[in-house]
Amino acid sequence: MTYTPQQVLAALKRKEYAPVYFLQGEEPYYIDLIIDYIGKNVLSDSEKAFNLTVVYGKDYSMSEILTHARRFPMGSEWQVVIVKEAQEQQDLKREEGRKQLATYVQSPQPATLLVWAYKYKTLDARKSLSKVLAKHAVLVNTKKVYDHQVSAWITAYVQEQGLSITEKASLMLQEFIGNDLSRLASELDKIQLNLEEKAEIDDTLVQEYVGISRTFNAFELQRALAKKDLAKACRIVLHFEANAKKNPAIPIVALLFSFFSKLLLLHNAKDQSQLALSNVLQVSPYFVQEYILAAQYYPLSQVIQNIHHLHQADLQLKGVDYPAVPEGQVLKALIAKLLIGAKAASTST
Repeated sequence: MTYTPQQVLAALKRKEYAPVYFLQGEEPYYIDLIIDYIGKNVLSDSEKAFNLTVVYGKDYSMSEILTHARRFPMGSEWQVVIVKEAQEQQDLKREEGRKQLATYVQSPQPATLLVWAYKYKTLDARKSLSKVLAKHAVLVNTKKVYDHQVSAWITAYVQEQGLSITEKASLMLQEFIGNDLSRLASELDKIQLNLEEKAEIDDTLVQEYVGISRTFNAFELQRALAKKDLAKACRIVLHFEANAKKNPAIPIVALLFSFFSKLLLLHNAKDQSQLALSNVLQVSPYFVQEYILAAQYYPLSQVIQNIHHLHQADLQLKGVDYPAVPEGQVLKALIAKLLIGAKAASTST
C-alpha cells in the first residue's frame, strides 16, 4: 500500500512503527521531514549511540545495509537504520540487489526501522521490488507541489503552527521562493520566531525577515506591468540588473509567465464575475480586480504575444539556442517587448 507523508507522520507520532519505510519521489521536503522525525523521536538520546545507524547509499552495498538492519537492538526496544541518498545506491540499480532487498522486506527484523530516502525519482512500478514494497512495507511517493498549490500549502503550514497569514504575504512568499517547500518552511519558521505577540504573518514581516526589498521585488514588477507603469518597471529591472545574485532572472520570468497565463484564462473565461474568475485564475478574490484591470491594458492578442516573448526569454536564460547574454540585459529587453502594444495608460509610481 502507498501512504501519504501525512499518514506516515501521524502513525509515527502514535508510535506505530513499521520495519521498512521506502520514501521516494520528486519532492524531497516530505522525505526529509519523515527522516528527521524518525531520527529524532524513535530513540532516546542514550539509545541512539548504539541503535541509530545513518549511511549514504553510494558508500554501502546492499549486503552491508541489510547486515546493519538484521542486527538486534542493544539496550533498546528498537534500532533505526537510515539510508540517505538511496537513489545513489548502486545495488538498487541491479536485479540481484533489488532481489536482496525484496527478500528482506518480506521477512524483516521486526525490531528494526529500515528507512530508505530515495529522492527526486521513483523505482520502476513494474518491477517486482516496487510491488513487494507496496505490499509489505510503508511506501511513500512524494510529488512536487504545483505552482497553483503553493498558496494553499503555505496557509496550511502556517495554520499547523496556530498562526494565520495574509493573502499578500502568502503571494509574496510564493513569488519570491516558488515551490521549494524546504525553503518555504525554513523562511516561515524564521518569521515565526520573530512574531512576538502577533498571530498573523503579513507582508511587512515577509519583507523584513525573508529579505525581500519593499520596493524592488518581482511582486512589484508584476504590479507595475499590470498597470503599464513603464517608469516603475524600468527602475525595478535596473535594480535587478545591479543586484543579479539576489534577483535571479529565471524565477522572475516564471512569475511573469504565470501572470500572463492567468490573463489568457481571464480573456477566455465565459463567466466574468469576480467569484468565477477567482476559481478560474486560482487566486484570492482580493486579487481578481488587479487582473481585470490588467486585461484592459493587454488585449488577448498581446497576451498571447507576451507569453511567446516570455518563453523565448526563458530559453535564452537557460542557454537554449541562444548565445550567452547577461541576465539583466535579457530582462530589460523582455520588459520592453512585454509593454509594446499594450494600451496606453497614465503611469504613476
